Order: sequence, then structure tokens, then C-alpha cells
Amino acid sequence: MKAAMLYGIKDLRVEDVDTPKVGAGEVLVKVKAATTCGTDLKIFQRGYVERVIKLPTVFGHEWAGDVVEVGEGSDWPRKGMRVRAGNSAPCLRCFMCQKGKYNLCENMIWLWGAYAEYIKVPAHMVRVNMQEIPSHISYEEAAITEPLACVLHGIEEVGVKLGDSIAIIGAGPIGLLHLLTTKKMGAEKTIMIDLVEERLDFAKKLGADETINAAKENVEERVKQLTGGYGADVVIEAIGRPETWEQALKLVRKGGKVLEFGGCPPGIEIRVNTELLHYNETTVLGTFHATPLHFRKALNLIASKTVNVAPLITRKMPLEKIEEAFEILATSKSEIKIAIQP
Repeated sequence: MKAAMLYGIKDLRVEDVDTPKVGAGEVLVKVKAATTCGTDLKIFQRGYVERVIKLPTVFGHEWAGDVVEVGEGSDWPRKGMRVRAGNSAPCLRCFMCQKGKYNLCENMIWLWGAYAEYIKVPAHMVRVNMQEIPSHISYEEAAITEPLACVLHGIEEVGVKLGDSIAIIGAGPIGLLHLLTTKKMGAEKTIMIDLVEERLDFAKKLGADETINAAKENVEERVKQLTGGYGADVVIEAIGRPETWEQALKLVRKGGKVLEFGGCPPGIEIRVNTELLHYNETTVLGTFHATPLHFRKALNLIASKTVNVAPLITRKMPLEKIEEAFEILATSKSEIKIAIQP
């Protein structure tokens, strides 16, 4: 089968590799669509945490497809079923799982390999984090379940409430998913912040109430102006850069909350003004990944069109052009997500 193998930073090659063979309880899926992700772009450009992804590997983790083979001893899913699976499955037994923090499982199974003609899903992941795709949604939409699940986890942890004002730093796919979700949760005002006018225009089309071009305006002053001089109830950093992590702390009101969602490179530190935390009673938290329940919730929101993810898919490309797709994402001002079709 054809697969995109990642060997190192910007070393991505489409090669012929053996089609995986399934064992007991495992499932082989023919990939129909695999969407690009900001995390994939980070891995492609700068590498990633070794405990999550070990190189070389077949690349990609947002996918959907058709079951073509089911291993012995499994009565679900059935051959021919449209499915998607998370790129992780918690063990359900470790200390963190027993605390209910399944996204921080100490024995997490990770699954990479979406940019390929076929992907093999481990038996434990089939049991814990695989869902059937409703017939009325596309494979491309279903593939976006993974990033939306992560967004749902973050929004639940930070406690977005009806009537909140939300400032979101970064109008990429993750920022836009935060926008779509917080709007549906009843945010009174959503403010999108980015350096690229084309992305801000796209955010407006998706329902952003206000946009701020950080290259042209004083972001802190503008956010306070838009929130009666107070700052946003909730600020979400959706880029993963230390300077925007620090900026987020300056945009929140007294007693407000900051969600540092975007992952910075390992080893990065930021400076925090202690007055913001102490005298202003600012809550600052980070969130990572998602739980199987968030994956199920995300697919349900997509299937019901409560969160319409279809506009985020701005281009479709064949697997053979996967490297070109990442170069486009890295340089384009208008591309959001590219659906790769093996």
C-alpha cells in the first residue's frame, strides 16, 4: 500500500509499505479521508514529544474510512461499516485513569498512520475509542472529530458559560473550532485575534462578532474597548507560542479565565505577573488532548450539524501530494484544513 512516512523534520516521503495484517480483535480500515492538523504541521516542521510519536512512522492522525477486515473474536465493527477512531486509547487502569483523567493516561496507546491507504486499529482502541460514522456526513467531516474533541475538553475544563465574552488568539483551524463551539454554547461576544486578514475574514464568515488584526491594532486596548473596559471573561490561546501565551494573560478581566490551549515547543517557559493571579484572581490552565467521551460528543455534534465543520475543509489533495499540502499550509494565508485522499 502507499503511505506517507515521516523520518524527521520536513522529511516526509510517500512509499510502498506492507499492508498491515490484523490480529485478534483488530480492525483494518481503508482510509477514505485524512485531514491535516496543526499538530501534524508542528511535527512536520519541528518534531514532537517522543512519548507521543516515535520516528520513523506512517504519519497523520485525523481520519475516517471503511472497515475491510475484522480480526478473530470481534463482533463489532462489521465489515463495510463507516468508522473513525481516536488517535489514542487510555488503559483505564493506571493512576491517572483512576482519577478520571483519561487524557493523561500513563499507558496511553497512540495511533498514527492516517496518511495511508489502510490503517490498522488496535483491539483496545476498537473497544474504547472507535465510532460508527452516520451515513449523512462525509468522511472529511468525520475526520475532524479528533480536533473538535480536544476543543470540547478545553472548553469544558475552562468552564465557558452562557453570556460569556470570549477572546480567541489564533484564527487557524483550532481557533475556529473554539469559535464555532463557544458560539453554540451561547457566548455573548466572540473576538478573534490573528495577524492574517484573510483568516480573520474567514472567522467573520463563521460568525465571529469582532476581529482584531494584531499586526495593525493594539490588541490589549482593543479587547478592553470591546468588553466595556474589563477584558474578556475567557481568553483562549490557540496558537502555541510563548509570546501569545503571555499576551492571553493581559486580555482577561479580573476573575476571568485563561485557557492556554496551543502547545508550545518542549522546554519553553513564560513570564507571569503575579498581580494578575493574586489580586485579579485570574485562573490560568492548560489542557491536553481529549477523552473517549469527548470523541463521542464531538462526532455527535458534527453529525447533528450543531457544529458545522464542513467549511473548514478548504482543499482536497491526493496522498501523493502530501508534502506539497504541508508546504501550502505553512505558507498560505487562506487554507484551513486540507483533506488528503489516499
